Amino acid sequence: MAEIEIGIGKSGRRAYGFDDIAIVPSRRTRDPEDVDITWEIDAYKFEIPLMASAMDGVVSPATAIQIGRLGGVGVLNLEGLWTRYEDPEPLLKEIASLDPEKATARMQQIYLEPVKERLVTERIREIKAAGVICAASVTPQRTTSMMKAILDGELDMLVIQGTVVSAEHVSKASEPLNLKKFIRELEIPVIVGGCASYQAALHLMRTGAVGVLVGVGPGNACTTRGVLGLGVPQATAIADAAGARIRHLDETGVYVHVIADGGMSRGGDVAKAIACGADAVMMGSPLAAAHEAPGHGYHWGMATFHPTLPRGARVKTQQRGTLQEILLGPATENDGRLNLFGALRTSMATCGYETLKEFQKAEVMVAPSLQTEGKALQQSQHVGMGR
Repeated sequence: MAEIEIGIGKSGRRAYGFDDIAIVPSRRTRDPEDVDITWEIDAYKFEIPLMASAMDGVVSPATAIQIGRLGGVGVLNLEGLWTRYEDPEPLLKEIASLDPEKATARMQQIYLEPVKERLVTERIREIKAAGVICAASVTPQRTTSMMKAILDGELDMLVIQGTVVSAEHVSKASEPLNLKKFIRELEIPVIVGGCASYQAALHLMRTGAVGVLVGVGPGNACTTRGVLGLGVPQATAIADAAGARIRHLDETGVYVHVIADGGMSRGGDVAKAIACGADAVMMGSPLAAAHEAPGHGYHWGMATFHPTLPRGARVKTQQRGTLQEILLGPATENDGRLNLFGALRTSMATCGYETLKEFQKAEVMVAPSLQTEGKALQQSQHVGMGR
């Protein structure tokens, strides 16, 4: 791909986010009822291709259970409030009530409480007892030390997650996690991320992970792009990771799933993520807007409370509806924030694709005016696509 000269001796590729592209309708259409949006990864099958982000304002044991019953999978943060406190509900209410200028400092204090291994095991068992698939997240730094408690709970799927996770971490201070050795010796499937480039995705796929999370900094609560200057717009990042998936499949015969992590707020974003090559999506802020969400109308990232360099903000999310309404409808608003997976199904049907893997082949084009063309009245009145 041609690069753009930034200055003498420095050039870069042009990258695209979801707002920069559009899915092109094809010559065929289908009935939405004939479209299959199920997602299979390792031994597990989900009715919708959704992982709920491992953030304390989004996934509690209770919402993980409900999301599982609705057809997706909720990822519990095993380094969050639910494993630091017996009853985090009073603290969740306090976080929701904090003044914006005091929120980060107080959250840093709250998250100083150590993670308790007993609670790690108990939370996993609580979710599994409800009969749904249990997924949970840890950072690479704590993966080894927490594994006994995780395995004691009989976790179904492990997510090793950080702002950026690499297969070749170098440290002079300590022995880093050997992802390839760890994953190949573990009996449960592992998803790793985040990453945002072809090479990084390919290296993570070579560790033996069943899936990679793609996204560095696109989430509503994330400030990584401002604090560290890192990131790749999601449409390009997903397409690059999907290219790495093809190469890995050619080399090994093993299909590794690409999971778009962040940057999606409407049904159209979910559809674009799949059309760019994702197998599934990981979402946070849209689900934090559910009445059942533990954040009480607020959302914050996994690095918001970092003790020395916070890379997230506590953001307010308007409570829009129940988890059922947000994921599967019915929608009572016209801005695409409700019935996200009904929108995916309809987008696929309108373009004539029957399965997610077929939809990955959909034609897309660069369309920066897609959100504004002919929408002057909506914009001036702040309705529909003008919100």
